[in-house]
Amino acid sequence: MPRQDRERFLAEPRVGVLGVTDSRGGDRAPLIVPVWYGYEPGGEVLVGTNRENVKSRLLRTAARFSLCVQDEQRPYRYVSVEGPVTAIEDPIPPAVREALAHRYLDPEEARAYLTATSAQLTDDILFRMRPERWRSADFAAFAADFAEEGAGGNTG
Repeated sequence: MPRQDRERFLAEPRVGVLGVTDSRGGDRAPLIVPVWYGYEPGGEVLVGTNRENVKSRLLRTAARFSLCVQDEQRPYRYVSVEGPVTAIEDPIPPAVREALAHRYLDPEEARAYLTATSAQLTDDILFRMRPERWRSADFAAFAADFAEEGAGGNTG
């Protein structure tokens, strides 16, 4: 995907899958978990989480993470970013938490969610990540070629 397309895709409200190295020892694979995130083209990826959970501890230790988002509708597309944690804001700024809720929920649900989870304002922190490495794919061209070949094969 061209840069502008992949940044616009990442900025859309999708559930991301965060990956971080699991440093707890043994034969552990990276921790992979779904997250709400924020992103504006050219900016940083924002992820909020509880300051005491495993994800938070691993993010502090690794000081970097990956995030992958996808479109499950055909033609399939995805964007993956990886980079360093540039800042940890403790506690999460209320405006950021509110923006994330409104990004993923309709206005009434967002208000109810924010009220019901108001204690998280003192428990949650915010990780900021600067995207350094991007991977992306848009299978629209492949799907169009495949559809043309399939249509051609049915005309005989």
